[in-house]
Amino acid sequence: MLVAFIIDPIASLDPGHDTSVALMEAAQQMGLEVWITEISQLVIRDGQAWARLTPVQLVPAQLVAGQWQVSRPWFQLGTPEWRSLEDFTAVWMRKDPPVNSAYLYATYCLDLVNPQKTRVLNSPAALRHANEKMYGLRFSSVMPHTLVSSDKQVIREFVQRQGTAVLKPLGGKAGEGILFLQAGDRNLNSMIEISTQQGQLPVMVQEYLPAAKEGDKRIILLNGEPIGAVNRIPTGDEFRGNMATGGRVAAIDITERDRHICQILAPSLRQDGLYFVGIDIIGGYLTEVNVTSPTGIREIDRLSDTRLAEQVMAGVVG
Repeated sequence: MLVAFIIDPIASLDPGHDTSVALMEAAQQMGLEVWITEISQLVIRDGQAWARLTPVQLVPAQLVAGQWQVSRPWFQLGTPEWRSLEDFTAVWMRKDPPVNSAYLYATYCLDLVNPQKTRVLNSPAALRHANEKMYGLRFSSVMPHTLVSSDKQVIREFVQRQGTAVLKPLGGKAGEGILFLQAGDRNLNSMIEISTQQGQLPVMVQEYLPAAKEGDKRIILLNGEPIGAVNRIPTGDEFRGNMATGGRVAAIDITERDRHICQILAPSLRQDGLYFVGIDIIGGYLTEVNVTSPTGIREIDRLSDTRLAEQVMAGVVG
């Protein structure tokens, strides 16, 4: 069987961190042929989705003394070929945000893959509709107080009521552009103006949860079921716990409150075709639902002695 991964340039991936690499390794270890491509290599021919794909052989990372050890080089590429995506058992859309025009056009291409022949993960329609910041608003009962607006006065009033808040660009990733807002800050107007592009772009503003100091929990869900978690803890003067901003990771349990939140999300995730998802929880509240290229598997496997990528791939092709 063949499995395709639509990713960023493979040389830019970190094999000791990126979940896409863990999934590709798991597929290879299951005896599947792994092929890779990028969104710029997708085409439509006579109503069918094709791509210029390259077979890849990976040297799997090894867990040694609690750390991932990576060979150099860690991958070898074969000869690229134009192939129909329906030649593949599964196609993983693992391109990192931003979800820009090129990304959206790629999902339209993936819409034309016959689901009776090939499974596309996550659903292309869901990737378009499930903004990683906005999707969680469907489940407001388990979210902190949240505002979405481009209006400076509305945002100021929200911050004044809350005292402190966190501003998030709706299209951001890995903590990019997230700001800590505080009532009375003389820079508040400027920060709002810059983030909203002078009131032209809506942003999300959430009440600041003091529990963020204790960590931002990433939970991996497979078909709506939680299968592993990792805590991301801010370091130094940084208030963000994202790994990309230097957050320290630690093992953590999935609590009953976490499972309750997952149970609330599960029916919508399954209905929308969001098979592989990462949710973020702070202080028992859902803050984001990551659907494009959720990460965390490498850290969970390293800290908790699990093999989540193998579990995920077995669910996909089993």
